[in-house]
Amino acid sequence: MADGFLLGGDLRVDRLGFGAMRLALGGSVRDPEVAVAVLRRAVELGVNHIDTAGTYGFGDLWSHELIRRALSPYPDDLVIATKVSAPGEAAAARLRELVEQDLRRLGRDHLDLAYLRVGGLGEAGGEPLGEAFTVLADLRREGLIRHLGVSHVDATQLAEARSIAPVAAVQNRFHLHDRGDAEMPARCEQDGIAYVPYFPLGGGRARLDTACLTRIAARHQATPAQIALAWLLAMSPVTLAIPGTSSLDHLTDNVAAAGLRLTIDDLTELAEADTA
Repeated sequence: MADGFLLGGDLRVDRLGFGAMRLALGGSVRDPEVAVAVLRRAVELGVNHIDTAGTYGFGDLWSHELIRRALSPYPDDLVIATKVSAPGEAAAARLRELVEQDLRRLGRDHLDLAYLRVGGLGEAGGEPLGEAFTVLADLRREGLIRHLGVSHVDATQLAEARSIAPVAAVQNRFHLHDRGDAEMPARCEQDGIAYVPYFPLGGGRARLDTACLTRIAARHQATPAQIALAWLLAMSPVTLAIPGTSSLDHLTDNVAAAGLRLTIDDLTELAEADTA
């Protein structure tokens, strides 16, 4: 596994984690037995950081319930991160309700890391988050949340959140083919905050068969997806990658990416390449 990171200064996580969305939403396999097997195998392979959300799922398949079924009673070192969002005037009451629901569904007495998710899938920014983040800060003081994060935010929103309570992690859209958030990892590194890119492989919307990726993958006897993950981990020591999959084979490949060490020449080539 990749070197570890102290989340919030006290929770050690390996830098290659697991995103649970594709187990119940958007994956090619919607089979609870397969999902349970993938989760258990992830932990066996050393993954100790799982990212989820109460909205991941539909019908009778939901990531929270799959995680609880597969992994409870939970390993002592397992960190589960989730996201909550409640815009509008009812945010305060709704956020408390969502946190309490997450605790019940996961079977936990506290959330290791709870992100306030802001806005939709467009550009981040332009929306105050102080009122909602204050609610989560209050829940943290009550002991229901250990660490707080923010998701889909710009620098102004991050600063606003940090003026209210410590921020342990930022989760924004970022991957090799979409580097629009490139200033945020440097900001997080400066302040010791984890940077957790969502859609680390492009969310199925990015090409991984470019000439540059294919060439570097061949040099390392790896896959282009593994090189894309290794690039994220090489970008900054505070970056935590959370690729998701509903396939045991892809899981094994993703975890193995943490062991790849890209050279200076590799990184220069990726920096200069047209990866769009």
